[in-house]
Amino acid sequence: MASFNRTYIGIDYGERRVGLAKSDPTGLIASALMTLEVRSPAEALERIADVVREYEPDGLVVGYPVLASGDISEKCREIDGFIERLQEFYDGPIHRVDERYSSKEAIGVIHAHGKRVGQDKRRVDRLAAVIILQRFLDELQRE
Repeated sequence: MASFNRTYIGIDYGERRVGLAKSDPTGLIASALMTLEVRSPAEALERIADVVREYEPDGLVVGYPVLASGDISEKCREIDGFIERLQEFYDGPIHRVDERYSSKEAIGVIHAHGKRVGQDKRRVDRLAAVIILQRFLDELQRE
């Protein structure tokens, strides 16, 4: 029996913190993986490369910060450059997913569980990566 693996890594890219999420092997459910605290884009890419080598995902899913109007933001252009650098070490598909409101949604989930965000912004970044990845997985299921 052949194994079927549809693992994806979700990335909520930020200058100081990068939230990461991973799907289950069926590509149905996203869960938090980790938050990388980084000092530079180069360090972020190096550490993401380590994660990619470890999990060997079928695709990467990167949050794309589209403006509320639906227009491309300056941050989107920064993410485009980040994706170009990802492609230097990852030759699989890289998907952009509208990340509008993912951080607010993450904060809402944390509050719904009776927790406070406080100083732990890493939790928000991880959960935002989960939300971004789950949006992608849900869309994949609808197709």
